[in-house]
Amino acid sequence: MRAVAKMAGVAPATAYTYFSSKNHLVAEVFWRRLSAGVPQPDMSQPPSERVAQILRAVSMVVAGEGQLGGAVTMALLGSDPDVEHLRVRIGGFIRRRLSEALETDPEQPGPLVDALEMIYAGGLVHAGMGHMSYEQTSERLVAAAHLLMEK
Repeated sequence: MRAVAKMAGVAPATAYTYFSSKNHLVAEVFWRRLSAGVPQPDMSQPPSERVAQILRAVSMVVAGEGQLGGAVTMALLGSDPDVEHLRVRIGGFIRRRLSEALETDPEQPGPLVDALEMIYAGGLVHAGMGHMSYEQTSERLVAAAHLLMEK
C-alpha cells in the first residue's frame, strides 16, 4: 500500500482511507476493469456466441497485466472482510451478464448459468495460479461452454 500511495502521490494514510488493505485495492481494480470491460451481450448473436462473448471478456480483463491476475485470485479468495462486498458485486455482475446472454432471470437463472459460473470461476482460479495464460483460459472456457450448451 505504501508503494501505491507513493506512486499516486499521496500519503499512506490517505490510501488507507479508501482501501483497508492491498487485497481490497486489488479487488477494487478488478471490479472496475470488469465492469468497464465486459459489455452487454450482442443479442443479434446466437445464445452460445453471446455466452462466449461474456466468458472471453471476463477472462481477458487481467490478461497481459503481469502479476495482477494472481493478485486478483488471492484477493478474491482471501478472508478480507472489505473484499466481501466486492466478491458479491463481481459475482452478481457476471451472473447478470450470463443471464442476459441466455435471456433468463438473474434472480432465478437456472442450472445452465450455475454451471457456467462454476466453469469460469474454476478457469480463472486456474489461470490466476499461473497454470495457463488468460488467453488460453479464455479459449478453454468458450470450448467448455459450447460443450455444455450442446447438451
